[in-house]
Amino acid sequence: MSIPSNPSTKLRKQNPSLPPRICIVGAGLSGLRCADILLQHGFDVTILEGRDRIGGRVHQINLPSGPLVDLGANWLHGSEDQPLLDIAKKTNTEVHTWAEKVWEIIHGAFKYSEENSETIDPDKSLYDFIEEKLLEVYPDDAEKRRVSIQFADIWGTFVGTSVKKQSLKFFWLEECIDGENIFVAGTYKNVLAHVAKPALENAKIEFSTKVTRVETNPNSLAVFIDDGKKLEFDEVVMTTPLGWLKKNKEAFQPELPSRFLSAIDSLGFGCLEKIYITFPRPFWGNAALSLSAQTFDGFTQWLSPVYTPTTNPDKWHQEIVPLSSFTPENAHPTLLLYIYGAQSLHFAKTLSTLQTQIEKDEFLITFFKPYYSLLPNFKEEDEGCRPLSCVATTWGNDDLAGNGRWAGKGV
Repeated sequence: MSIPSNPSTKLRKQNPSLPPRICIVGAGLSGLRCADILLQHGFDVTILEGRDRIGGRVHQINLPSGPLVDLGANWLHGSEDQPLLDIAKKTNTEVHTWAEKVWEIIHGAFKYSEENSETIDPDKSLYDFIEEKLLEVYPDDAEKRRVSIQFADIWGTFVGTSVKKQSLKFFWLEECIDGENIFVAGTYKNVLAHVAKPALENAKIEFSTKVTRVETNPNSLAVFIDDGKKLEFDEVVMTTPLGWLKKNKEAFQPELPSRFLSAIDSLGFGCLEKIYITFPRPFWGNAALSLSAQTFDGFTQWLSPVYTPTTNPDKWHQEIVPLSSFTPENAHPTLLLYIYGAQSLHFAKTLSTLQTQIEKDEFLITFFKPYYSLLPNFKEEDEGCRPLSCVATTWGNDDLAGNGRWAGKGV
């Protein structure tokens, strides 16, 4: 976006002697970075944020045992020309990489989608593509095809929705920056603080201020907030999540252009949740070995498990990431589990009905124990194998997050 070097050329500027007043709705990373750019060009910036904090879905908490963890974003997808990775290095934020074997089948789909997007049926899904390719590779081995296609479910833990709902035609839009997929072991805390610094120092930020309506005309712009107040600006920048836009299209007067409404309706919005289960010690590792020598260091997948018909009758794919693999400064005996799609919605709904942390812990342990009990060195009678605490995200219940995470093109 090109910004005029002279801010006085703005259309709705009310007072030529003053810089244009810009409202940014949302103090997440997008809103904070937008504020930084506008401030550099001399604009008068006000950020309206519905929460009592900055960051949006980039947010950290301390687990009951003490370690800081990300409730939202904790990956950097791509390492080449990646500005967030540059900030991570500048702020001494530890990052970590794992083996990339699970990505091979996904990279093939990226390439096919980019080269054939114009001719691909818009109703064709990523799942359809993988199914066809496996039939070519294993024409006479149905069992290999059955097992291999279950690995495709891994993609759901990145975008929050099933591969059966991911458009193949537009899959190339999901391709990451070149390079590795990096886990932010030190959390996004310092990265967020770095991005937010200019806005915190030079913009006006109104917290716990929810925007309900934006009215525009050639001469004025009014933003209405939930306490009934009307605020006037020269321009407004919306950085709300796609899920919020889907549910609040009527918040704009006059109505948004039809092409905008069509785009909002056409894009999919996934729901990705995370669960942290902390133990007295990382029983799955070998205490006698260094971190680099550990044999269990990375993702563990349960592909469509069939042995938990009571708790998981839909055979939802399960994934565990051990957070004990980092440097001593950031390592802790915690398993991070990703869930998405129908399972994440089920968890968010169920957890909202449970009144106490004891009830929530019991629900989470009952569901996940059949999986983590299969990790190396697990012993039922060992105190070190019994969870100390559980923490689960519920973005699906969060209206300000758009009741989910991750936009993408669906079928």
